[in-house]
Amino acid sequence: MESGAKSIRSEREQGMHYVKEQDVSGLQLPGRLWKKLIGPEDGNCMNMILGVVSFPPGSDPGTHKHAAEEEIIYVVSGRGETRVGDKVYPLEPGVAVFTEPGVEHGVRTIGEEPLVLVSVFSPPVRPGSYDKKK
Repeated sequence: MESGAKSIRSEREQGMHYVKEQDVSGLQLPGRLWKKLIGPEDGNCMNMILGVVSFPPGSDPGTHKHAAEEEIIYVVSGRGETRVGDKVYPLEPGVAVFTEPGVEHGVRTIGEEPLVLVSVFSPPVRPGSYDKKK
């Protein structure tokens, strides 16, 4: 943003939507906070949803699968691991993971700091609708 420019919280313009993560309250889900940044409710973004997911230290919400949605995660900070099918992979900053629809997967944190991911679903999904009921 240019020096002296007005701070914009969230703005919709022709063909774009601008939002700051810090201005999004988020949805508390089992073992994580999901902040939707851009999705179908935000103008013409009809084919995907983008969010930031924060897992606190010690979080292990278990595995789940999405019936029809592809998911990509990108690790921003923290450490953890993801189980995709029957394999476990380390998560650390700079790692990206793609999961196909119907594949059992999950994330858990390792260490003393939160694990923060960027998450994209296509088609869009209602966050938490895929969690296993206990």
